[in-house]
Amino acid sequence: MSVSAITISNLSKRFEDIVAVDSLSLEIEWGELFGILGPNGAGKSTTVNILNTLLDPTEGSATVDGHDVVYDAEGVREVIGVCPQEPAFYPHLSGRENIMLMGDLHLVPKDVLLDRIETMVRKMDMEDYIDRRAKTYSGGMIRRASMLMALISDPKVALLDEPTVAMDPMSRRAVWDFIRELKASGKTVILTTHYMEEAQELCDRVAIIDEGRLIELGSPKELMEKHGAKNLEEVFLKLTGKKLREGV
Repeated sequence: MSVSAITISNLSKRFEDIVAVDSLSLEIEWGELFGILGPNGAGKSTTVNILNTLLDPTEGSATVDGHDVVYDAEGVREVIGVCPQEPAFYPHLSGRENIMLMGDLHLVPKDVLLDRIETMVRKMDMEDYIDRRAKTYSGGMIRRASMLMALISDPKVALLDEPTVAMDPMSRRAVWDFIRELKASGKTVILTTHYMEEAQELCDRVAIIDEGRLIELGSPKELMEKHGAKNLEEVFLKLTGKKLREGV
């Protein structure tokens, strides 16, 4: 096991004349629940997509469990589970069938796979709809099923990109409890979110980024004390002058 779960060094990503990530450097420790926060277009999803090997950086480097995201992409994919911002699933299959398909792709033994699905479905309170066709799911149902698809291989590192978008408050709380269990089991969890309450409630540390640059790093408590704020949203507004869902 490498010293850090994830190491990001002077990472940049440009798309023609747009700088999506700008010289970002971070160390994320094993077992840490780490939040990446920022408004729309801040570079959160681009960073996640570099870490999960979907994008190559323009400059700099990143490693996951010691595997370079460019030169050892296969090694990275073996240790991560990704819940993307835009879920990918087969709408004519049930939620259970989609999850089983993902488990089969990761070569999870059948008996282990069946037991794992039952346990995860119960923890996520999905029993009532797990065997319905996915095309009938609400946005919140899709997000829950996508999380199980991402985690069915029991990865060391979970990358959760806006996992509670389109969820009602009750569903969001159920996902929060599930994420806490991931951390308690020893997994490293990277969480991108617009919801500062979510990050304040769950994360050990957070990185606030804006226009692709790191502007603040620390635990929610440290940042609130440092900036004399009563919550993380106040910290963000003081640092950027932007509301959370403003584009950049």
